[in-house]
Amino acid sequence: MAPLVLFDLDNTLADRAEGLRSWAVEFCAEHGIPGEEVPWIERADGDGLVPKEDFFSQVRERYALKDSVAQLWSRYRERHPALIPAFPGVLEGLHALREAGWRTGVVSNGFADIQRRTLTHSGVAGRVDAWAVSGAEGVRKPDRRLFEIAARRCGAPLEGGGWMVGDSPTADVVGGRGAGLRTVWIDRGRPWPEKLPAPDHSVTDVREVFALLSG
Repeated sequence: MAPLVLFDLDNTLADRAEGLRSWAVEFCAEHGIPGEEVPWIERADGDGLVPKEDFFSQVRERYALKDSVAQLWSRYRERHPALIPAFPGVLEGLHALREAGWRTGVVSNGFADIQRRTLTHSGVAGRVDAWAVSGAEGVRKPDRRLFEIAARRCGAPLEGGGWMVGDSPTADVVGGRGAGLRTVWIDRGRPWPEKLPAPDHSVTDVREVFALLSG
């Protein structure tokens, strides 16, 4: 059976933070907001964890915008994913894994339309066998069922084992472990939460994962 590796999308394969920065620069220019406000917008976004209605309510109030929260949110959904690039080495690394016989997939929490656009615009969609997005499937990581959907679509069911790679201690590492997978944590310079069981490997750059799996 072909070996399986599943990846998280945002801040693992795709540089969401860079995409947000690019979007914030555009947003400020379009609305006559000083460029010095970009860092505030990045902080208000909370690494994508702040609910978008709350985020755009803050933005609208801070800059006295006439557009409604719904209008701001709608335009963001269209534009931000188009600005999210794959991290350096990701497309080449995914291609090399598939050439070496790996089944590769993406398991992502998020809105179906946004994640689909991110997969497509970043180029990741063309370099993996399948994906499962919580917004489309009605189940979120760390629930085992989302991993099962992705693995099945890759043609390598979880019963055969494999790897899960991601930057979230709970969604990716705890979830991956619960799905019977070995885990790699993308630490992004953060310490591991002491109360959680440690991942099998911790790395700073996803390119280290490709080297690990190819070794």
